[in-house]
Amino acid sequence: MGMLEGQVALITGGARGQGRAHATTCAREGADVILIDSLQQIATVAYPMATQEDMAETVRAVEALGRRAHAVTGDVRNQADLDRAVAEGIAAFGRLDILIANAGIHSLSPAHEMTEEMWDDMIAVNLTGVWKSIRAVLPHMIQAEHGSIVMTSSMNGLEPGPNYAHYVSAKFGLVGLMKAIALEYAPHGIRANTVHPGAVLTPMTNWQGMWDMIAGKPAGEGTEEEFLRGGYSFHALRGVGYLEAQRIADAALWLNSDLAARVTGITVPVDAGHLLQPGYNPAPVIPA
Repeated sequence: MGMLEGQVALITGGARGQGRAHATTCAREGADVILIDSLQQIATVAYPMATQEDMAETVRAVEALGRRAHAVTGDVRNQADLDRAVAEGIAAFGRLDILIANAGIHSLSPAHEMTEEMWDDMIAVNLTGVWKSIRAVLPHMIQAEHGSIVMTSSMNGLEPGPNYAHYVSAKFGLVGLMKAIALEYAPHGIRANTVHPGAVLTPMTNWQGMWDMIAGKPAGEGTEEEFLRGGYSFHALRGVGYLEAQRIADAALWLNSDLAARVTGITVPVDAGHLLQPGYNPAPVIPA
């Protein structure tokens, strides 16, 4: 029997990357999943966002594990889309036990050059979109008198970083939101926690702008090889470069399972020791 046997999880940003890892992990452990992703490009995001084919691939992966998936095209900035996803999911599966509020975007800019659109899009997706996701599931969790909410923050929800003040603000904001939700809804048997990924290799991180930043080079001159090598400097643990999305899904699985039934209101870094360091690791161990 799986750790989430018979449960239903709503996963935002579920089409690819960490969202797909969450979906397949929930399915492997016995849960059906409701997936929501916008499948549209946001103008202030430079890397290509998820597509319909990405979502279809995640659905196939869930079904290959013997579980059901209900996919919804919708934007976490739109409350009606989230409410529809919840309503359709409950109609299809009969219940809702878990929210993994994973949807997020990333962009780069010095704070004084950042446009209002960049700021507004970031806060709308990475912070307000999480609140709206929680708002969509809470009535059902209150009625059921149980539920687990896991919000994807970041190591930048615990420490600052240059060139993404908007991202840092949103991810720090999630910690406050999580603690407020955990306290307010504890009387209803609802738990809330945040996971804080270190540097994870996904389409959100593996693109030219990040290559340039990690390589310390002008726009367009960084290489993927430099980017991948630089990943080892993020982490203290021996031989750990960019993290696999599965590592984050494993942490969320624990938080959503009975193993963490008395755990609420905490921040869980999954960062291979990054936060132990005073900055980057100056002498990482890189496998041959």
